[in-house]
Amino acid sequence: MRSHDQSRRKELAQALAALVLATGLCAGCSSTGKAVADSAANAPTAAVVKVERRNLTSELNIASEFQPFQEVSVYAKVSGYIQKLYVDWGTHVRKGQLLAILEIPELEQQIQHDEAAVAQADEELNRAQSAYSVAHVTYTRLASVQKSRPELISQQEIDVAQGKDAEERAAVSAAQQARLAAKAALEKDRAMYAYSRITAPFDGVVTEMDAYTGALLPAGTSSNKGDLALCHIAQNDLLRLVIPVPERVVADVHLGQSVAVRVTSIGKTLAGKIVRFSEAIDPQTRTLHTEVDVPNPKYEIVPGMYATVQLPLRTVQGVLTVPVQAVQVSGENRGQVLVAGNDNRLERRDVTLGIESATDVEIVSGLRESESVVFGEQSQYKPGELVKPKFIKPAGLE
Repeated sequence: MRSHDQSRRKELAQALAALVLATGLCAGCSSTGKAVADSAANAPTAAVVKVERRNLTSELNIASEFQPFQEVSVYAKVSGYIQKLYVDWGTHVRKGQLLAILEIPELEQQIQHDEAAVAQADEELNRAQSAYSVAHVTYTRLASVQKSRPELISQQEIDVAQGKDAEERAAVSAAQQARLAAKAALEKDRAMYAYSRITAPFDGVVTEMDAYTGALLPAGTSSNKGDLALCHIAQNDLLRLVIPVPERVVADVHLGQSVAVRVTSIGKTLAGKIVRFSEAIDPQTRTLHTEVDVPNPKYEIVPGMYATVQLPLRTVQGVLTVPVQAVQVSGENRGQVLVAGNDNRLERRDVTLGIESATDVEIVSGLRESESVVFGEQSQYKPGELVKPKFIKPAGLE
């Protein structure tokens, strides 16, 4: 009987141990499942974007300063006092418009002297022509009589008349030359006197006044920059933007190429066009002098304002792209991205880069279309980390 009870208690103990073991195993299974669930729930959210095919145009942004299309300092051709002044700072003028009148009394007197010299030369010419007419008629008559009646006229008389005819003809020629010289002197002084009326060389704006009524303007015929100018005129209805294009992109610059010109000070983007360049690289800066003409009919832009020229360089069609914020550049045409796989774990991958626009970069190799990559700072994530992907559409992308 005692032996039977002991056997019974041993069976119960074994059954109880098995139950405890089974309970422990079940509890362990439940804990592992809960840990896996908790890990997925606590995974950080990662902003991701799709790898897509796009048309890309690479651009070069270059800052520059507006310059007048042309500008000059207006000098007097002849020295004189400003008698009348018709312009001031900011006056808009047309080509040929009168700016000022100079008083030049010495030149006025010289013109009067020249006019008198021309009148005197006219009188001398008339006298010489009259004397020549008499001498020529006399010689002609004597020569005619000698032919018909040789015994009436001696050869000496004929010779004297012929000499007088030639002498008076020479006197007429000399008088004509003297008259031409006097008239040329008169025309020259009249031409110089015409410079007493100073006119605008082109349509523009008076941007600076250097002299006023009563001031003596010297003749601006030398290269002395210290000579006093009347004013400074600039053509502002058409402006120039000189942009130094780097040597590496010179091959992408063409005459007639349209560019966007962003003028921050007026909050506008204007259309410009490349109209000229120097055809030579500056050896000091390794850049190409390139000019963009920007129409300014309403004078909204003032020379001296800054602008940014968006110069399109190269276009590719239907290439794989990602936003520039999704790539960590590691070298020339090389970079790294974090790819969110199907299991939502991150993989660091090397990529080869192509051209770059303001928002996107071309992926030459390393990614496939429709793969998901992390957008933004990559240092906060680690390869192999589990994340919760959140697809976003970066600003500026269509």
